Amino acid sequence: MKLQGVSRTLAAGVLLLAGGLESSILHGAAAAKPAGKPDAVSTGSVMGRVRLEGLKPEPTRTSMISDPTCAKQHSGAVVGEEYVVASDGALENVVVFISDGMTGKSFVVPAEPVVIEQKGCVYKPHVIAMQANQKLKVVNSDDTLHNIHPVPTNNREWNKAQPAGTTLEETFPREEIAIPVKCNVHPWMRSYIAVFKHPYFTVTGKDGSFDLQNLPPGEYTVKAWHEKLGLMPQKITVAAGESKKVDFVFKAPGH
Repeated sequence: MKLQGVSRTLAAGVLLLAGGLESSILHGAAAAKPAGKPDAVSTGSVMGRVRLEGLKPEPTRTSMISDPTCAKQHSGAVVGEEYVVASDGALENVVVFISDGMTGKSFVVPAEPVVIEQKGCVYKPHVIAMQANQKLKVVNSDDTLHNIHPVPTNNREWNKAQPAGTTLEETFPREEIAIPVKCNVHPWMRSYIAVFKHPYFTVTGKDGSFDLQNLPPGEYTVKAWHEKLGLMPQKITVAAGESKKVDFVFKAPGH
């Protein structure tokens, strides 16, 4: 009888241990879920395209004759990127972002930096977007001196000489859409940096498309910003599991 009791006790202990181990594995799996990656079923998204309607403005032409190191890197004429428009009107370099609806929410700042490169005496990419306090890594890939100079209105202005082949890092602590960037050595170099308090932003590519994912259900204002065409807002409501379709159509100057 004592043996039977011991057997029962051991069996109960094994079951208890197994149950505890299973519970530990389940809780460990839950704890291992990445922060800031909401379930697609409980969140929504906003996607669409940005287009330009009307006659595409003629791009500005840049002369780099003042610095032969820059000029020799280009076989033909260098044109500005103020209006990068596809044959179907798709508009590149547009910042699309949530502007209202994030009150009271806080977000983790990404550890990886956003990179802007000085290559061929041109800023690449022409427009970038990042979170406040995220690191900006500036790379000088040219064999000449550059001088990167952001001119913000809501952040600290800085102006740094950057010798050939070097990198530097900076941050912007406050939201600002968007910060003009110039080079004091090469006056044709222009870029823009958009800074946000949240991760719901993107910059359109060649096809003009955008996709803002993992939005909590709610009412928002989504805006599109272009350096020459300004801001265009739209009010939206996003439900859980919904993919909201939103398009922006800017009018060409004089259209």
